[in-house]
Amino acid sequence: MNPYINIHPEVIEALLNNKPVVALESTIISHGMPYPENVNMALKVEEIIRSEGAVPATIAILNGIIKVGLTHDEIEFLAKEKDVLKVSKRDFGFTISQKRTGATTVSATMLVAKMAGIKIFATGGIGGVHRGAQETFDISRDLEELANVDVAVVCAGAKSILDLGLTLEYLETKGVEVLGYQTKELPAFYSRESGFELDYNMSSPKEIAALLHAKWSLGLTGGAVIANPIPKEFSMDSKKINHVIDQALSSASDQGIKGKDTTPYLLSKVKEMTHGESLAANLELVYNNARLAAKIAKEYTKL
Repeated sequence: MNPYINIHPEVIEALLNNKPVVALESTIISHGMPYPENVNMALKVEEIIRSEGAVPATIAILNGIIKVGLTHDEIEFLAKEKDVLKVSKRDFGFTISQKRTGATTVSATMLVAKMAGIKIFATGGIGGVHRGAQETFDISRDLEELANVDVAVVCAGAKSILDLGLTLEYLETKGVEVLGYQTKELPAFYSRESGFELDYNMSSPKEIAALLHAKWSLGLTGGAVIANPIPKEFSMDSKKINHVIDQALSSASDQGIKGKDTTPYLLSKVKEMTHGESLAANLELVYNNARLAAKIAKEYTKL
């Protein structure tokens, strides 16, 4: 028992009885989407996970306490609250000691999921190596936690605002499997195509669960990226979205936006420039990832 962590009774019961649990991040609620789309998205994601027979565990820090599993009222609060910190590994001590409210990034959510004993995590897209990182050294902490934390992340690939080639190279160096779900090509968040081939094409949740079980049973540390393409009917044209991203990156550079402010700015700018089409795509890929994560979690509990 840790005084800084509060696990929802439903999540505790599921973990103690080997029931499937899916971890969910909260930055997508507080920093990724506007209100009320963010709260509607968060509640629908939990509903999808429940419909697949798993228990959702949305993770955040509320008034200095790490919460694993939020109530509807807590999700609503997080969605509306303006003064929410974006929490990565380096921010835990400050956020908790100052009794602040913080939304957990992919990397922070992985760390908390490990503390709670949750193996499967669903998100939109992971962070990675930013474009121009050769000069800026702007590389997401997500990649470090993927290398060291035994939690598998279901996502629509890395966010397409990143340098996808360098992100794959970094993951390879760190020994992190990137598993394509029914695809041999890395999905590029808003689009199904990136032009980058993957080593492993996994055909079913059962196959993915078996791979994870084998890896961790051997004592090999680190997570895995389960790259789940956005459904075809919602996939955006890759050339069009890349052109928009280039414009958004130029705008961010002109305004001197750096560090942790970069991703929220770019996602907001892309939404503005696509007249909301990117937000619609973002919602659908998140729902798709939640569904797959629940299925993998169910298969993993059988092993």
